[in-house]
Amino acid sequence: MTKFSAFLKDEAGAVTVDWVVLTAAIVGLGLLVFNFVRPAVSNLAEGIGAELGAAQTCMAANGATASCN
Repeated sequence: MTKFSAFLKDEAGAVTVDWVVLTAAIVGLGLLVFNFVRPAVSNLAEGIGAELGAAQTCMAANGATASCN
């Protein structure tokens, strides 16, 4: 039983466990923030795509010197 109690009292891997828990917490917070930010980024990307599509259509129809609104 002395080997088992010595194993329980040994703190050699405690720092590693701390880093694993800390890293898991950081990753979890990152995923949580990503879930809140993703819809806004998606909407922004769709808006940019729509504007670029409209500009491409305007440039194809009127040439490079056209002023499209």
